[in-house]
Amino acid sequence: MALKCGIVGLPNVGKSTLFNCVSKTKAQSANFPFCTIEPNYGTISVPDPRLEVLEGIVNPERVVPTTMEIVDIAGLVKGASKGEGLGNQFLANIRETDAIIHVLRCFDDGNIIHVDGSVNPVRDKEIIDIELQLKDLESVEKKIASLARVLKTGDKEILKENELCGRIKSVLEQGKSIRSLDLDEKEIEIVSKLQLITTKPVLYLCNVDESSVKTGNAYVEQVREAVKDENAEVLIIGAKIESDITELDTYDERQMFLDELGLEEPGVNRLIRSAYSLLKLETYFTVGVKEVRAWTINKGMTAPQAASVIHTDFEKGFIRAEVMKYEDFTTLGSENAVKDAGKFKVEGKEYIVEDGNILHFRFNV
Repeated sequence: MALKCGIVGLPNVGKSTLFNCVSKTKAQSANFPFCTIEPNYGTISVPDPRLEVLEGIVNPERVVPTTMEIVDIAGLVKGASKGEGLGNQFLANIRETDAIIHVLRCFDDGNIIHVDGSVNPVRDKEIIDIELQLKDLESVEKKIASLARVLKTGDKEILKENELCGRIKSVLEQGKSIRSLDLDEKEIEIVSKLQLITTKPVLYLCNVDESSVKTGNAYVEQVREAVKDENAEVLIIGAKIESDITELDTYDERQMFLDELGLEEPGVNRLIRSAYSLLKLETYFTVGVKEVRAWTINKGMTAPQAASVIHTDFEKGFIRAEVMKYEDFTTLGSENAVKDAGKFKVEGKEYIVEDGNILHFRFNV
C-alpha cells in the first residue's frame, strides 16, 4: 500500500524527534526553526500483538509485520499560504500525503525556542488550520473561475460540481476545514479530484513533558476542548521520553523505564496504530510454518482485491478465499480444529475481508 501519513506542525514542536522515534532513522532535529527543509520519508512496522500470538501457535521460520509510510514535513509558519517561510514547499509536500499527524507543543521549556515566543497549542493549531484553509480557498476559487466559462452549457455534472465548490468555498470562508462537510459518495469523488488539503483526516498529537505523559496537562485539555467538534483523535506523547526509550539497548531496559513511568508500552506504538487507523487501513494474515505475515489493505476491500496485495496474479485468477477468524484460530489452536468446529469458511469474489482474517487464496492463471 502506498498511503502516507504526514507529520506537520509549527517549527520546533518535536516533529523530527518523533519521526526519528517512529521510523528509527536519524533525521536532523535541532533547537532552531526550519531544521527540516526537505521532507524525511520512513517505512515503519506496525506493532500488532496478534502476530506474537500467531507465532506462538505456528512457530514459523519468520514473522513479517505490516508497514506504513510516514513523512516528516518542514515546519509551517503564518503566511505559508502566500509562500512565507517554506510555505509553498510545505503545502506541496502535505498535499501528497493521505492523512495528517498534527504535532502540538504542550510543554514549557525556556531552553527550547517557540517561533511565536510563548506556548499556546490552540493558537498554534489555528495558525496551521488557517494556512491550509487559505490554500484550499485559493484552489477552489480557481476551480469556480474555470467552471464559470462552461456553466452556460447547462451540463448537469458541471452544475453539480459548481454548486459543491460554492459550498466548499463558504465553509472555508467560515474558518472550517472541508472534512467537516457531510458529503455523499459522488461528492467525495468530485472533491478528491481537487486535491484539497483540509479534506485529509487528522490526528492531534500533544507533545508533553515527562510528568504529563500519563494523564496530560492543562495544555492538552485546551486542545481537547478546541477539537471536540472535529471528530478527531487526540493522543498524548512525550517526544523526549520516546527518544530516551529508543536509546536503550534491551527489551528489559525499555520495559523497566516504561514501568517507572507507569506506561504499558511506548507512545510511538499507540501513535503508529492510530495513524494506521486514520488511513482507514486494516490487516489480514497468512499463516504457515514458513511464514506468518501481516498484509495491509484498505477497509472494505473484497477478497480478490486483498489477494492482489500479495500478487496481482492472485486477483486475476482468483477462485476462492479460505477464511478463518483470528479469534477462532487462536482459541481452537489449529486449522483442523477450526474446520472441525465448522468455523472454516470458503468465500467468493464478493466477500469483504475483515480486519484480522486469516486467509488462504486459491487462484489459477
